[in-house]
Amino acid sequence: MTWLKQSLPSDHPPVSSGAIGVLLVNLGTPDGPDPSSVKRYLKQFLSDRRVIEIPPIAWQPILRGIILNTRPQKSSVAYTKIWTDRGSPLADITAQQAEAIAGTLGENVIVDYAMRYGSPSIEQRMGELTAKGCDRILIAPMYPQYCAATTATVFDEVARVMGEMRWQPALRFVPPYHDDGVYLDALADDLTRQIGALSFTPEVLLLSFHGMPMRTLEKGDPYHCHCHKTARLLRERLSQRPEFAEVRFETTFQSRFGPAQWLEPATDDTLIAEGEKGTKRLVVAAPGFAADCVETLEELALDGRDEFLEAGGEDYAVLDCLNVSESGVKMVDALIRRELSGWI
Repeated sequence: MTWLKQSLPSDHPPVSSGAIGVLLVNLGTPDGPDPSSVKRYLKQFLSDRRVIEIPPIAWQPILRGIILNTRPQKSSVAYTKIWTDRGSPLADITAQQAEAIAGTLGENVIVDYAMRYGSPSIEQRMGELTAKGCDRILIAPMYPQYCAATTATVFDEVARVMGEMRWQPALRFVPPYHDDGVYLDALADDLTRQIGALSFTPEVLLLSFHGMPMRTLEKGDPYHCHCHKTARLLRERLSQRPEFAEVRFETTFQSRFGPAQWLEPATDDTLIAEGEKGTKRLVVAAPGFAADCVETLEELALDGRDEFLEAGGEDYAVLDCLNVSESGVKMVDALIRRELSGWI
């Protein structure tokens, strides 16, 4: 039998295929620390119905009439304190994480990063990856603990983008890794390294996770349980090390927003209470954040310090997130390789 090869039309666009894409996704950041940039970011972020679970007919007038006219100025001050010549620390660190593993997975794998809110967007990056021939894409939400307000919004946005594609890539998602040994070992090793470099020995190690409204727990969201499981498993690892033999561990939740009841105990209340009851040396770690951001660099490192010292504390430090530390890069690389099994 003779097979006839049909020639392509002369105006047929060039087509690339056969590559694999990896997209690290973090929450997001404004394009700049100025109020107008922060306002655009907050409008997108706080309009997500996964983030604010109030009917839009009730929420949007509050958002547009009050919050977007007051909050951007306050948040702008916080972002200005932590902005660098490379821009947003969160975007910069996430980009460095992507760069750190980009050359380790083979020539056929393209690694990039995106922000769920702000730039570069998931839509932009998925378009760029498919244009480069990625017909298989691994999405890696950089949230160790699953929450509908973080992890699920990545799924939502990817699905929206896919819904507008004619030629859709095959997809995989990195699952939550709150109890993964690779993650916990990386945290334990890096926190031990950082504790050893301090000029004081802490009495308390406070593990601070981003807070969520209490209703997320009541609605069945696993986030609260994931955070506590991470804290318990990490404490078990660290308590076996001499650096932590005399350290007391506490688990708290930060970044309360609005009048609703949030997960407790609150980080700021705990810092004040520790200082008032006589704790002099305290260290904070934020294991739920894959990269340092305004919540760690400003809320914990600056505001938290003031709260603890004014309450009577003396020595205070906030440890870095895993970022692009040796332990952190090895962890991300291991998680990505596991989920790419069969593709590479």
